[in-house]
Amino acid sequence: MASSRSFVALIALATLFMAIVGVMVPDWFLNQLLVALARGLAVLGLMILLRTGLVSFGHALYLGLGAYTVVLLNRLASITDAFLLLFAAAVVSVFVGFVVGFVVRRHKRIFFAMLNLAVSMIFYGLIIKSDWLGSSDGFSVKQASLPGVTLSSGSFTRLAIYYVLLAVIVAAVVGTHWYLRTTLGRLAEAVRDNDIRVEYLGYSPARVVHLNYTLSAGLAGIAGAFIAIVIGQVDPDSLIQWTVSGELVFVTVLSGTGHVLVPFAGSIFFEILKTVAFENAPQLWNMIIGFALLAIILFLPEGFSSVLSRIRQFQRQGSM
Repeated sequence: MASSRSFVALIALATLFMAIVGVMVPDWFLNQLLVALARGLAVLGLMILLRTGLVSFGHALYLGLGAYTVVLLNRLASITDAFLLLFAAAVVSVFVGFVVGFVVRRHKRIFFAMLNLAVSMIFYGLIIKSDWLGSSDGFSVKQASLPGVTLSSGSFTRLAIYYVLLAVIVAAVVGTHWYLRTTLGRLAEAVRDNDIRVEYLGYSPARVVHLNYTLSAGLAGIAGAFIAIVIGQVDPDSLIQWTVSGELVFVTVLSGTGHVLVPFAGSIFFEILKTVAFENAPQLWNMIIGFALLAIILFLPEGFSSVLSRIRQFQRQGSM
């Protein structure tokens, strides 16, 4: 009970803080924050998958599916309602993730990672070769609308979308927190440690992986939809390329799996690091990010989550 209360208090404080930040920061930083928090949703999905001991190097596929769902509904049906676009992106991504899950769920370690990469690059090649999907140039996205809200100026539009994103993040974080405490959610770590014993207990490790994979696909699809709405441009190189999947894995390793909020902290840190590195050393920014990842692996092997665990350990020692 005390743990649940502390979680609710932490979510409330974090939401209030981010809501105030959205009003105070300049427009350019709000735009970066929107992209970072949206990416955090995809990282949250990868964190769920990582708890089973699996890493996907092809989750940009679902990021792209969410984004292209938005732009195709824009162009083919003239739909601009943000909630409808986000819902459609989630449905498409969950459906594709569920189907692909049948293929990848029985594979482990590097085979799982590379199979996801292969599926992602097939989708990438399909878009590159298809003129009706925008080829390498992509499409522009129409300004999103919200029911009962007039989005007149650019600044107000970004702020309104920012608060919608915060609401979606709160729902995703609370839902993930609840799921990880169910029997299926707790089985993820058991599958990671010893999937044979899980099977002896009467559970199917493949189904656990399949469910986690589908959930992660849905979160990545919603993230892609938000990125498309915020940036206003969709193209395969910035959303589906294998390097995008690598960035998602980078932030997942950076964040760790210890808490459902660390994917968003890790994503914000990564966005700031990438922006500062690119602005100050445009020829070396990839190397700077690589050194940052190396330092985190050496000093924080469990990512930002290890900071939380060390704080808890320090508090326990102080109470004793």
